Amino acid sequence: MRILWKAAAAASVLLTGACATPLQAAPRQTLQDPATSAPATSALAVSPDLSAALDAYMKAAVRNAAFSGTVLVAAHGRPVFRGSYGLANRAFDVPNDTDTVYQLASVTKPFTALLIMMLQEEGRLSVDDLACDHLADCPPAWRAVTVRQLLTHTSGIPNYTSLPDWDETQDSRTYGPGGVVALVRDRPLEFAPGQGYRYSNTGYNLLGTIIERVAGKPYPEVLRERILAPLHMDHTVFNASRRIIPHLATGYYSIGSTFIEATPQSMTGVYGEAGLSSTVDDLSTWAQAVGAGRLVSPASLAQMTEGARNNYGFGWEIRTWHGRRMVGHAGSGPGFSNMVARFPEDDLTIVVLSNSDEASGGGTARALAGLYFGEATSLPEVQPKTVILDAVMAGGAEAGIRQYQAMKAAQPSAEAFATDELLVEIGYELSGLPAMEEARRLFEFTLEQFPQSAFSHDGLADISVAEGDFAAAIAHFETSLRLDPDNEYAREGLKRLKGLPES
Repeated sequence: MRILWKAAAAASVLLTGACATPLQAAPRQTLQDPATSAPATSALAVSPDLSAALDAYMKAAVRNAAFSGTVLVAAHGRPVFRGSYGLANRAFDVPNDTDTVYQLASVTKPFTALLIMMLQEEGRLSVDDLACDHLADCPPAWRAVTVRQLLTHTSGIPNYTSLPDWDETQDSRTYGPGGVVALVRDRPLEFAPGQGYRYSNTGYNLLGTIIERVAGKPYPEVLRERILAPLHMDHTVFNASRRIIPHLATGYYSIGSTFIEATPQSMTGVYGEAGLSSTVDDLSTWAQAVGAGRLVSPASLAQMTEGARNNYGFGWEIRTWHGRRMVGHAGSGPGFSNMVARFPEDDLTIVVLSNSDEASGGGTARALAGLYFGEATSLPEVQPKTVILDAVMAGGAEAGIRQYQAMKAAQPSAEAFATDELLVEIGYELSGLPAMEEARRLFEFTLEQFPQSAFSHDGLADISVAEGDFAAAIAHFETSLRLDPDNEYAREGLKRLKGLPES
């Protein structure tokens, strides 16, 4: 089934003319923050107005943006605000708190990059080494790839999580060492090394293997010895198995404002690209140590972040937020959305860990930073998709369609109604529940509104496959390809159904 990832930009689309409530914090004063759960000696004095503004934003995110999780704002290495919201486990009504552990997903990547820099400082490798000098049995296509290019997503090695079958079947399999890399090993490079950019989990998996081979120890052991143990990150663990992690939150998807179980995903293949789980306080400790030069030298840290192309350095995203340099990393997995954002020049760290796939870790961190810096920030508002899905869940597909029509009639020029994207996403979320009849009706209605919607035919094909009607699935995929000849998803779907080898 096609998975439509919810980028923060897409999630923030509002109806034209919607009235967002601006929120602005008063200038910071030297008063104790009443919201922090840490002892008074460990908290930085902060204006109660700032604390109230941060809490008000988060409560609006809970109401309107499906937020569930824990956030921390730390200035000069000391917390100025902590808050936990929603439930860590909904079946047993267990609330999130500051000790709740969350799967970090790609927030693991800067840890991996730091280990590479530690090994470089010791003279045991160089980021300009050929990656294959530290890997066994490299395919010929990888011979020119450097460690630097793995770090910066410029190697051209395909991303295994972008394979057509990844979300369908491959992400739930059990993998041994190198198993996920083997999925793309024999595929051609997507571009010549250093000549393009494409985010690649494969590259960071390979970096984990390079660390293991150079250090002579498994990646998790190197991680623990060099970062976790020295920083006393006692609530942070690397887990690429099905072992139980104490205090780990359950990840959730949502259908409208209704939380549902996340699709199970195997973590057995991850190495340097994901696999860490942690708490907000452990991550704040780590971020402070990075900025203070306790893990790598200032020169190495500068090499990781300066001169970055594509807004990505060595394991760090480098962007401008609120007119300030932000160095951080997002991470999203099945039912989790996270962000660690560092503002080096302001000595500010914001950690957002959420066990809600619908929440935007990056968007939340950016909003909290804006409030800290005293900027007016709009509260999260309920999105059209949520309103329509809530109508479907309450009254069926036709109720959702009526809701869509009413909203479109009220604001016909709104961006949300200009393309098929909104309806297609709703259809796929319903089919993933699964609520097949409702999903089918939504895809059919989408084609009534947007007859050229190739993705709607993909959705109908997926429903047909789930119901065993392979002839109908083939017909829908063929129609999809006629509408969009570049639709790789439909092309691979046809190959699978017709028994042809996949490319």
